[in-house]
Amino acid sequence: MLSLQRLTLLDELDRRGTLAAVAQALSFAPSTVSEQLAQLEREAGVRLLEPVGRGVRLTADAHLLLGHARVAMAALETAESELAAARDTVAGVLRVATFQTVALSVLPAVLGELAARHPQLRVDVAQREESGATSGLQVGDFDVVLGEEYPGRPVPPSDRFDRVDLRGDRLRLATPSAGPWSDATTLAALAAASWALDPVGTAPGDWVRDLCRTAGFEPRVRFDGVDLITHVHLVRTGHAVTVLPDLLGEENTRGVRLLDLPGRPERTLFTLTRASRAGHPAILAFRDALAGAIGVGRERS
Repeated sequence: MLSLQRLTLLDELDRRGTLAAVAQALSFAPSTVSEQLAQLEREAGVRLLEPVGRGVRLTADAHLLLGHARVAMAALETAESELAAARDTVAGVLRVATFQTVALSVLPAVLGELAARHPQLRVDVAQREESGATSGLQVGDFDVVLGEEYPGRPVPPSDRFDRVDLRGDRLRLATPSAGPWSDATTLAALAAASWALDPVGTAPGDWVRDLCRTAGFEPRVRFDGVDLITHVHLVRTGHAVTVLPDLLGEENTRGVRLLDLPGRPERTLFTLTRASRAGHPAILAFRDALAGAIGVGRERS
């Protein structure tokens, strides 16, 4: 009989890429991971790993075995969810990855709601960019991921994940309320402005750059980073302009002038979980609390 625990190690190796990464993620010694995978090879009776430089890679037989193993692991996750649903209480640990605007604006209300309704449920939260969060969901580091989808930049679907859309979130041009660029009324009028944007390669950063190019100019990015509170501060003090989502909230954008963009674009907010855990009561409770918190008093006209 093949060991499911050792098959899980093989799955982790395929997703994380190196024995060292698997060992770190699971708090094992690298030698322990190697020994367990060697034992799995003996159980399977085929070669599962082959050396590549200083590392290893999975053989064709290993990938064949993993295809069946993942079906079994997903079935076990589904069984765990059904067993949890049969209990009278929602309990355990839920690991959530989110991005900054949700953490600032609605997460405190979600945590308060869950603490009141499900005191035996502990929610651990990590702030992550979407790509890292989705990778973490895939390898089991997170149970729920909050994501964002920008206009014209669809997030590729996956049959491994269950996605639930929350709502649209309006994106607006942000300029200082006084001083430089405070009288601008169009995107094109800010061609010479200094911009604070997310980095190249991120969905919000790339989307705003494309928006500016459509308006006929390349934005002069003087402040490059993912911290929207820093972006707001630079706009408020007259050093930059940027694009902000409504979800950031009025309390975090005081002193900033917000203007509609052409077409009144919105990003779509959503949650992801592994499809095999979508029915887990902790995930259902979190999604319900989030949907309630994110839809109250957040729309601007």
